[in-house]
This record gives sequence, C-alpha cells and structure tokens, in this order.
Amino acid sequence: MRILVLGGTGYLGRHVTEDLRALPGAQILAAGRSLAAGFRVDLATDRPEALTKTLTAAAPDVVVNCAGATGGNPVTLAEVNARGPAVLCAALREAAPTARLVHLGSAAEYGPGTPDVPVAEAAPACPVTPYGATKLAGTVAVTSAALDAVVLRVGNPVGPGAPAANLPGRMASLLRSAGPEPDAVLQLGDLSAYRDFVDVRDLARAVALTVTAPGHLPSVLNISGGTAVAVRELVHGLARRAGFRGRLQESTGGSARSARVSWQCSDITAAERALGWRPEHDLDDALDALWAVTARSGRLP
Repeated sequence: MRILVLGGTGYLGRHVTEDLRALPGAQILAAGRSLAAGFRVDLATDRPEALTKTLTAAAPDVVVNCAGATGGNPVTLAEVNARGPAVLCAALREAAPTARLVHLGSAAEYGPGTPDVPVAEAAPACPVTPYGATKLAGTVAVTSAALDAVVLRVGNPVGPGAPAANLPGRMASLLRSAGPEPDAVLQLGDLSAYRDFVDVRDLARAVALTVTAPGHLPSVLNISGGTAVAVRELVHGLARRAGFRGRLQESTGGSARSARVSWQCSDITAAERALGWRPEHDLDDALDALWAVTARSGRLP
C-alpha cells in the first residue's frame, strides 16, 4: 500500500506518519514544500495541473492530508485550509481517482456547542472564526469531490510534542520557563471555556484505521475524547506536573478563536461504529506524555 502523507512534518503529521509506518506492507511517501520531503507539494500555491503530475508520479493508493494552518491572517487560512483541499481533490480525480483520501478537519467547524450536548456529524456547522470557516470550506471540498474520501473532524489535540501554537504546548513551554520559583506569575487568558481534548496518539491510530478500513466509510467522522473538559483543568494539571509553585493569574480576555465558543464536545459514537475506534488515552495520560517530552526538550531550573 503506497500512502502519500501531506504535512507529515507537522505536529499531527509526525504522529500520523509514525503509526502508518507500522502498518504491514505500507510504503510511506512524504510530500511537503521542501524538496527534501520526497515529493514537493504546496497546497496553498500549486496549480492543479502541477499537482496532478506529482500525484501521477507518486501513484498513491491512499493520500492522508495533515496539512493545515491554525493561525495567521484570513488569507493564509483560506489558501491552506480551503484552497488546498479543493486543489488536492481536483488533482486526485485526474491522477488517482480510486485512491482513498483521509483529510484532517476540525471540530471548530461546528462552532459554539450547547452544554452537555455532544455534537454529532449531522449537526449544522456554524463556525464563528476564520479558522473554523476555512476548515469547513475544506471539508465541503472533500465531501463533494466524488472520491473515496473521509474527513476526520479532530477535537483539540494534546499530547507529546504539542507545539506552542496550541494551548497545551504553549502552557507547557511557559511552565518549563517559569520553573519552581514561588514568586513566578503567569498571566493567562480566560480559562473558563470547555473543550474536547483528544490525545494525538489516539488521533494517529484513528487515521491508520481509516486508511485500512474496507468498504465505504461515512464522509465525516468525529475524532475527539468525547468529553468536555474545562481548559482550567488542563492548565492546572500541567502546573502540577511541572511542580509550579507560583501563581496562575487569569484575565477576562481569551483568544479570538475561543472567545465565542464557551463549550465544545463531539459525539464519537459514529467513529466507534465505522472504525472500531475509541480513545485509549485520557487527559491525564496526554498531559503526562506532554510534560515528559517538554521537560526533556530544554534545561529545567
């Protein structure tokens, strides 16, 4: 099985690639903006005909698209998250129409949730941020492309190697820098929102199951922890693991991406039915792994 992975050097892509390499008979083909990636692909700028030539040369049985932008201005988000999947689907229809496409979407596509009501795939998508809107546009491009395609709508990823671009990774980096000093004060935003965290290792396993699942699959599957957790709980859990003895000071101003979404949780029963997938790691496991990697990556006081 020839599996072409786009965005394999990113946080999610590295974990996904590692799991895919363990599949019997799998040949992993890397694609990215660097020539060192194997196949040069830039979904934000490549013309459809150029991408078609690349995909023809790669001759994949499966394409896994982990490429995406979580930050930046609306133009950048649109180029990567909306244009990228659309161009990819157009090229796939020409170069490898029977290949399965596994595309990573986002729970941000749903927008604000209702407390204590997990959101299923059939719920209306009402994103309230440019990020959520561009991810939804990418999902629509994939699900309407007449391909063997599955969108995995991913919750808030957490786990080993989380980057500073997401809250768990940024918080772990701040705590490592602060050390155990009792006078340390970390100024944080509003931590009252609830999010559905998923361990990145569970996400990677879901991708591998989607790649190998026989027959037809639903066009969209939620991949999350299935539980809404207060962001404050995650932050304080990391602080305990870091031995932080200072003060965590919250303000009333949160990030633009989360300000209008106070509660979010996904219904993951469809993924269990279609893939036999359930999360194996809870939030404690994810935070243990995140802090272990963070502590090793720099000199601790």
